[in-house]
Amino acid sequence: MSSAGGLSRRRGAGASDSAHNSSAPSSGPQSGGSRRSSTDGKIASDPRDLQMEDENKTQPRLTLMEEVLLLGLKDKQGYLSFWNDNISYTLRGCILMELAFRHRIAMVKDPNRRKYPLADRYIEVVSEKLTGETLLDEALKMIGSTQERMSVGQWIDLMSGETWNVMKIGFQLKQVRERLAKGLVDKGVLRTEKRNFLIFDMATHPVTDSAVKEEVVKRACTALINRSTGSSPSLAEQNSPVVYQQLRTVAMVCSAYAANVLENALVYLNHEMRERAYTKVDELLNDYSVYPFQSNASKGELAGKELQMEIIAAVLNVFTKMDSIL
Repeated sequence: MSSAGGLSRRRGAGASDSAHNSSAPSSGPQSGGSRRSSTDGKIASDPRDLQMEDENKTQPRLTLMEEVLLLGLKDKQGYLSFWNDNISYTLRGCILMELAFRHRIAMVKDPNRRKYPLADRYIEVVSEKLTGETLLDEALKMIGSTQERMSVGQWIDLMSGETWNVMKIGFQLKQVRERLAKGLVDKGVLRTEKRNFLIFDMATHPVTDSAVKEEVVKRACTALINRSTGSSPSLAEQNSPVVYQQLRTVAMVCSAYAANVLENALVYLNHEMRERAYTKVDELLNDYSVYPFQSNASKGELAGKELQMEIIAAVLNVFTKMDSIL
């Protein structure tokens, strides 16, 4: 099955939107960092910085959103295909999955939730600890700021700006692709250039550290052409008790597929191997868009984290309803 084709939003998007009074979230995380006291001249440290440093040691260098964006970027030109409108919606789903992987959000623990489809189950913030990633922290504050419980599908729609409810326009996350690209510039993966497109100038972000993108491409290909769904984890993942290497890779390749950028990772494979890869990603979506997962590979590691992993399944379930992969 080819991943080519036009995207429209998930079918049935924009479930019930009830009005509520909610202010727009702040534009970024509270910045910590060492500060020099004006009273005694000593250096003061913010305890949150130490917490973030400890967590950063256990987290991979790139978030799911950054990996998907990186796969979509043209290496030398530094921009996404102008015809790809899949990626914006998919990136919002990746934000929810990343927050779930980092144990910041979870499904509301209610036995009755199983009566409803995965995408319609409510989520809540279980930890307000900042991640140090601007977009993640903005989304975390936004989800925690509302008293109204909303579902996985509703949050993806709202963060994408897909609502007729004017009271909820403030939940839209704007300029996500550009902000992710700038984050990758800060991490030394991309650089910023200005490119002229006849009638206008546009900032582009060519790849600077090709080894980082090659590692993402290698993981995607390994996961899809091997019999096992696992892959060789990065050094940070090998030392991490927090990151679920196999499930993160599954989430990444399925998101890349939904965003219509997976073909960029498979371009170096021959025709037979590409067909095998597309068949495999279909199988992964079927196995991991339900909960409990159909695959037994990760069940031992996920014990006690079911409410977070249920969000992963719910987001992938939303992706299966996107017209681009039907």
